[in-house]
Amino acid sequence: MQFVIVMVLMLVVMYVLMIRPQRQRQAQQQTLIDSAGVGDDILTTGGIYGTIRQSDGDDIVVELAEGLSVHMTRRAIAAVLPPEGEEPAEEVEGEAEEVDDVDDADEAGVAHGEDAVRSDGAEEAGAAPRL
Repeated sequence: MQFVIVMVLMLVVMYVLMIRPQRQRQAQQQTLIDSAGVGDDILTTGGIYGTIRQSDGDDIVVELAEGLSVHMTRRAIAAVLPPEGEEPAEEVEGEAEEVDDVDDADEAGVAHGEDAVRSDGAEEAGAAPRL
């Protein structure tokens, strides 16, 4: 009889410590995905940033760059980003500091002799042009 009581208590503790928090996180993620609308900046599960341009139920059209849009499902949304100029609601402790300037490429982890990737389309001196 004591064995049954111990097993039941272990199951209850496992539910409270593991299963319940996971379900809460899933519910929060689903709420976030459902609340994403046209004009929201998002991060996809593939790590691509974009802006939602059209929404039709579970299908959305995300603009990645001017003139470049992709169709995807809402399940591909990993995060809805706060509007520019607004700080995120919560910050992860120990989060790495973002690098704002490409000139700090050595500090950002780019090894000497490697080309830094630039988002503005500028090319490194002596680098072959990209097609």
